[in-house]
Amino acid sequence: MVFSSSVFLFCFLPALLLIYYLLKESYRNGLLLIASLAFYAWGEPKFVFVIILSILINYGFGLLIYLSKKKGHLLSKITMLIGVAANCGLLFYFKYFDFFISGFNSISGLEIPLRNIILPIGISFFTFQGLSYVIDLYLNKVDVQKNILKFALFKAFFPQLIAGPIVRYVDVHDQIDSRVTTIDDFAYGVRRFVMGLGKKVIIANTLGQVADNIFSLPADQNTSAIAWVGAICYTFQIYFDFSGYSDMAIGLARMFGFKFKENFDFPYISKSVTEFWRRWHISLSSWFKDYLYIPLGGNRKGNVYLNLLIVFIVTGLWHGAAWNFIIWGLWHGIFLIIERVLKKKGINIHSFKIISWCYTSFIVVIGWVIFRANNLTYAVDYIKVMFGIIKPNQVGFSVGYYLSPMVITTIIIACIASVPITKYVRVSIGEYESHSTFSQVVQNLYVALLLILCIMFLATSTYNPFIYFRF
Repeated sequence: MVFSSSVFLFCFLPALLLIYYLLKESYRNGLLLIASLAFYAWGEPKFVFVIILSILINYGFGLLIYLSKKKGHLLSKITMLIGVAANCGLLFYFKYFDFFISGFNSISGLEIPLRNIILPIGISFFTFQGLSYVIDLYLNKVDVQKNILKFALFKAFFPQLIAGPIVRYVDVHDQIDSRVTTIDDFAYGVRRFVMGLGKKVIIANTLGQVADNIFSLPADQNTSAIAWVGAICYTFQIYFDFSGYSDMAIGLARMFGFKFKENFDFPYISKSVTEFWRRWHISLSSWFKDYLYIPLGGNRKGNVYLNLLIVFIVTGLWHGAAWNFIIWGLWHGIFLIIERVLKKKGINIHSFKIISWCYTSFIVVIGWVIFRANNLTYAVDYIKVMFGIIKPNQVGFSVGYYLSPMVITTIIIACIASVPITKYVRVSIGEYESHSTFSQVVQNLYVALLLILCIMFLATSTYNPFIYFRF
């Protein structure tokens, strides 16, 4: 089930909200847990056991770490490491086993059969949640959760279950125990959800169809102009698809009294790759910083450049078991290292704002081509077409075929929505929470019209994928 589906919007969510607020508070966590497992089972019922297994693994190791601390530091550390290994083992089997066997076959010349394992939706997200709980418990950042139902809700809560943001136990444990939802909180949740829905169905879906059509062709069947259109459309698609989902997740959580941290902060206004990663998928980049980069030595121990490279190779691998994801991570890691070296030498690339923004945008767009391509060979060929190194062959369509008035309008909207113009608008008309009648009327009218527009788009289109579901 996806947030932008008719079943979710008109059946699942209204029914759940109605029952939730009619129930006594003591029963609400149980309802949310049942609803979350049903939500996950709707699309992949046979994989519910995976999320349940992950819950049991992390709940069990949480108790073992708690008990082992009484026996001594070494035992608790060993228990924590086994818990980390169990989580990584689960992720490795479902996501990387075939990739590893395929690589081993290529090197050894053997023909070990692949198992063609189907990837459970959201396994990377809920595995990282479990890892953060086990590690934070060992580091005494959180107290053990002895109530398995409350822990299961943390792991399986449906707004963030299948595509993030990556929610840490330390940030929500108090909210699981006790939370209050005010009318303002609920209204904010609705507005935030509709904003995310608009990003998804109006911008991401419209431009995603163009990107899919272009990337589905052999690279040399596109002209340079068409290749650039495909790259730009995908650049906007992945941002508005994923940030739209995060907005919907944050909004849904707020409707039920949970407050999630932000996951995006207008990454396409960045003037360096370093800044881009402070603004893009914040829950993932901060996770890698806290649980991989700093333990490797961070800025203080070892080779900082090697530490960065390892982090970004793993970041690429986290997104998928394919070489193009690894190269995408390496691509960003190399430019982060270059920027760090330049900064060390006293060269500030932010001094020339337009140039630094163009440089960052160029790196990001090329990176998304590598990310989007079905394989590394196609990515290289596609980039060569973009720069005229490979001449087009048997081109079936002109660039005008893809740039319809609807697409051009959507690209313009995407450009505007990629900058924090909404902040200036809110300053002009006043924040919603200021209880200014004018501000509330304007914002409510905007949200109502946006919701109607979203429903119209959903009713007339069958194209409705979520990119990050496969991660």
